[in-house]
Amino acid sequence: MYRYLNFALFSALLAAAALLGQPRAALAAAHDGVWSVLIITEQGTCDRGYRYEVKVANGHVTYDGGADVNLAGTVSPDGAIKVSIKLGENGASGTGHLSAHSGAGVWRGIGANGSCAGRWEAELR
Repeated sequence: MYRYLNFALFSALLAAAALLGQPRAALAAAHDGVWSVLIITEQGTCDRGYRYEVKVANGHVTYDGGADVNLAGTVSPDGAIKVSIKLGENGASGTGHLSAHSGAGVWRGIGANGSCAGRWEAELR
């Protein structure tokens, strides 16, 4: 009897682990897709705005465009996002939140003429 109880408990733990693992992947996939991101400068002498198309896949943010941009970041299952971008000697980092079809946040960085900061907006394409 004790043996059957251990087997049942072990089986229940395996089933619970499988069920708990699935929603995290499903939630991360909710943000997957190609996003158009508008970066707006509000402080400093950086260009007034930039637009990038970025890809989110399984919680990872990448840039697939033609410019020599090094962009990397992560999106958590609840939509919290952290991104860093580097273009030559210039770079910035940003944080914010993505929902099902849009997102927004703030950024800070260094441009050719010094420090800059602002906000960003995104929409799913």
